[in-house]
Amino acid sequence: MIIKLPKSLCYLLAIMLLFSVACKEDKKVVKTESVSFEKEGELSIFKGETDSLIARLDIEIASTSYETQTGLMYRDAMEDNQAMLFIFGEPAYHSFYMKNTRFSIDIIFINDQLRIASFKERAKPMDENGLSSEVPVQYVLEVNAGLAEQWQLEIGDRISYQEAH
Repeated sequence: MIIKLPKSLCYLLAIMLLFSVACKEDKKVVKTESVSFEKEGELSIFKGETDSLIARLDIEIASTSYETQTGLMYRDAMEDNQAMLFIFGEPAYHSFYMKNTRFSIDIIFINDQLRIASFKERAKPMDENGLSSEVPVQYVLEVNAGLAEQWQLEIGDRISYQEAH
């Protein structure tokens, strides 16, 4: 059976078909470039009670809003002697997540007296659950997973850092 449609309806159907084809989205995978480490300073970690040196690290510093929101995202790895130091204007509760972070890290929360206040070990890559500082902090140090345990870090251990000029 052949159905004859009015010319105006045929035009409308043709326009709708063209529109649906023109609006069809091709699903494309967005590839991001891997970001490499840029040394912007040096940081040392000391035992709280004995003041003995635990570790010396090259640091990349995150202090702008964009840098603190991006952190270690889109990176494939970091050397054990490298870290990212987040510097905030004043002490506050901070929560970090691992969105778009491809490798596991230890997150070390540091108060305004440069003392370790809390830390989260072996944060799971790509996990969007928040990891809280639990107390007000002004600095956060991200290092490769397992280093906090290897260094036997404790609450009260301290850091000092110097920005490169």
